Amino acid sequence: HEPMYYLLSHLAFSDISLSSVTVPKMLTDMQTRQQSIPYVGCIAQMYFFILFGCLDNLFLAVMAYDRYVAVCHPLHYTTIMREGLCVLLVAGSWIVTCAHALLHTLLLVRLSFCADNTISYFFCELTALLKLSCSDTSLNELVIFTEGGVLYFLPLGVVLGSYVRIGTIILRVPSMKGLYKAFSTCGSHLFVVTLYYGTLAGVYFFSSWDSKDIIASVMYTVITPMLNPIVYGVRT
Repeated sequence: HEPMYYLLSHLAFSDISLSSVTVPKMLTDMQTRQQSIPYVGCIAQMYFFILFGCLDNLFLAVMAYDRYVAVCHPLHYTTIMREGLCVLLVAGSWIVTCAHALLHTLLLVRLSFCADNTISYFFCELTALLKLSCSDTSLNELVIFTEGGVLYFLPLGVVLGSYVRIGTIILRVPSMKGLYKAFSTCGSHLFVVTLYYGTLAGVYFFSSWDSKDIIASVMYTVITPMLNPIVYGVRT
């Protein structure tokens, strides 16, 4: 089980970092009632939020592939999920997400902002910041829908493809023992994936930036990272 725990350690670090980007500032604002943030601090918060949010996405996809190999190719698991491949997948995820976050940050800092710099949100989120700009944001929106869409739907496709393949293998030889073993292997990851993508879709695809969307954002920025170690800890 070493590959899964290696991946879990990086997911745990990403979860802690994602919450640390927004929660301390949010709690400080609630305590002091001074809801302000300097421009540089806002840009930095946005960069790291994009970084660790995307990193979670990619790590969940890598872990889905790991579960696919464990269920569908159990005899070859140790040879396929060798240490070199795990390191390569994790390193690749870090490089891609750093470049992704840097791209959106550089595209944002070139914009000018109007006099009203009130963000109707509890942290500096990219789409909320674009609404404050006086400049043309068409390029930013194009990059979000193309490059950002690829980085969202490609890992989601890997997750769905892995579980479709796992389901196909299980249904070939239906038995209670097989179902229990598959659920035991994939249940924790499937729960975390459902929670993560469900709240993410609720915010970015059905969003009107009202109180319900803020609650959904709290779900995937605070609640989901908090639940991940509990879910995997109980399973372990």
